Amino acid sequence: MALQPRPPLLLHRLRTRLSDDRGSATAEYAVVILAAVAFAGVLVAVMRSGEVQSILTELVRGALTS
Repeated sequence: MALQPRPPLLLHRLRTRLSDDRGSATAEYAVVILAAVAFAGVLVAVMRSGEVQSILTELVRGALTS
């Protein structure tokens, strides 16, 4: 017959594990990186559109001729 841990010891272990926040910073960095990659993807899609390219071309031409 196996010995069961005493309830206070079990509660102490549970509290210790739940209060441990190791790895949370890594998870936050991962979320920020995923958001940045998604934003970059949207920017690439917008920049590839013909209207945006023509607007940027006209803007550069106007800046170079002034």
